[in-house]
Amino acid sequence: MYRIIKQEGRAKRAELETVHGTIQTPVFMNVGTAAAIKGAVASSDLEQIKTQVELSNTYHLHVRPGDRIVKQLGGLHKFMSWDKPILTDSGGFQVFSLAGLRKIKEEGVYFNSHIDGRKIFMGPEESMQIQSNLASTIAMAFDECAPSKADRSYVQASVDRTARWLERCKKEMDRLNGLEDTINPRQLLFGINQGAVYPDIRIEHAERISQLELDGYAVGGLAVGETHEEMYYILDEVVPHLPKDKPTYLMGVGTPANILEGVERGVDFFDCVYPTRNGRHGHLYTNHGKINLFNARYELDDSPIEEGCGCPACRRYSRAYIRHLLKAKEMLGMRLCVLHNLYFYNTMMEEIRNALEEGRFSEYKRQKMEGMASDT
Repeated sequence: MYRIIKQEGRAKRAELETVHGTIQTPVFMNVGTAAAIKGAVASSDLEQIKTQVELSNTYHLHVRPGDRIVKQLGGLHKFMSWDKPILTDSGGFQVFSLAGLRKIKEEGVYFNSHIDGRKIFMGPEESMQIQSNLASTIAMAFDECAPSKADRSYVQASVDRTARWLERCKKEMDRLNGLEDTINPRQLLFGINQGAVYPDIRIEHAERISQLELDGYAVGGLAVGETHEEMYYILDEVVPHLPKDKPTYLMGVGTPANILEGVERGVDFFDCVYPTRNGRHGHLYTNHGKINLFNARYELDDSPIEEGCGCPACRRYSRAYIRHLLKAKEMLGMRLCVLHNLYFYNTMMEEIRNALEEGRFSEYKRQKMEGMASDT
C-alpha cells in the first residue's frame, strides 16, 4: 500500500508498505548489480549507512550465478543476507547497453552473454520468471530502453511493443505469485514509461499503462544521452499523467541536483551508480561540492572527508589517509569512499523527507544546490 503523507507542490513525502518492510520516500536505492555494492560493501554495512532499498540486476544474476541457483538458496534476500526491500530491474536496460550483442523481436530479445558469449533469450515471461526466482520485493516490467536520440518512428514502434510486453509481464506475474513454490507471492510489479524525448509519445504511453493498475510506475529511458533540461521537461510533461496514488520511480538518475529536481517534479524512487562509481575513483560528495582525493592538496589534510559527517569513513579516518590508500590501490580506500558517498546520498534523502514534512522543501533545495555548486 502506498500512502502520501505530505505534499509541497508536486513533491511528495510518502511511504510504500511491502512484504519486506515500509519504504519511506523519496528514497535513493543503492545499486548492487550482482547482489553486492561494488567496492567491498557488505549487507551489514548497508544497515549502518541508512540504506532502505538495495537494487540488483536481473540480467547479471541470470547470467551468474543463475536465478535458479539463487532460488534453491532461498531467494536473493537470504542469498545476500539482507532483510529489507530489494528491487530488481528487468534486464530491459541491457537491451539498450548491450546493443551490439542483441536482436529485438516481438517475442523478446536474443542476447549473447557479455561473459562467455552463450546465447540467451529474454522476453516478458522469462524476465518475470527470473525475478520471481530471485524473489525480490519489487520486480520491474520488461521493456526496451530506446536511445534518447532515436528517430520518432523507431521510438513509437518500440513504445508500442513495450506496452504489449507490459501486459504479458502482468499476466505472468499474477500466475507466478499464485504458485505454491513461489518464495515471495507478494512480489510487486512496476511498469515503465518510455518514449525518448517525445512528450506526446510519453504521455500517450503513460495513460495507456496507467490503466493496468500496477503497484508503481517508472519513467525509464532518461539520463541516456539527453540534456538535463530535456530530462526535466519530460518529467514535467509525463509525471502528471501517471497515477497519483502509486509511487513514481525515475530510473538511473542521478546526481544530487538531478534528484532534487526530480523530487520537485513528483518522483519517489531514484537509483544511480554515480555514488559508488565516483567513490571508487576518489570523487566524493560533500555539502560544499565534490572533492577529488587524488588532488595533491589533500596529501597532508588530516580532516575527515566532511566535518560532521557520521559515515564510517569520516568518523575515523582523514582525507590524507584515504588518499594514501587510493594511491596505493588498497581496496580499503575504495570501500571507505563508497561508504561515504552512499551515506551522503541516503542522508540527503532523509533531509529531503524531513524538509517535505516541515513544508520547507523549496528552501532546502535552494540551499543544498548553492552549497554543492563547487568542485575541488
